[in-house]
Amino acid sequence: QVQLVESGGGLVQAGGSLRLSCSLSGTTFTGYLLGWFRQAPGKEREFVAAIRWSEGRTYYAESMEGRFTISRDNAKNTVYLQMNSLEPEDTAVYYCAANSRGYIYTAIEYYYWGQGTQVTVSS
Repeated sequence: QVQLVESGGGLVQAGGSLRLSCSLSGTTFTGYLLGWFRQAPGKEREFVAAIRWSEGRTYYAESMEGRFTISRDNAKNTVYLQMNSLEPEDTAVYYCAANSRGYIYTAIEYYYWGQGTQVTVSS
């Protein structure tokens, strides 16, 4: 059974940093794309960043590139999202997701999801 478990969310002041973790289990993720999405209240789920598990190539939403960094540790079966210079607009539930189809930016193409972790940025 594939499981993705996020952790690391919390409350942070504007300008601060957080590192989210996504622990993976249940399969080998060779060939998978691992993505981070977020969803704020009343808004659609939006793409944040993704990484190819095997070669480590990364992809970012334009508005987050430069502030957010996605990485993975193959030995620990974990994907990370380092978030710097956080803004109140970054407040959302952040989800880790996986797909082996090669799709990067579209949430509907990901078929494994974690339960989400809340990130709240105060002004």
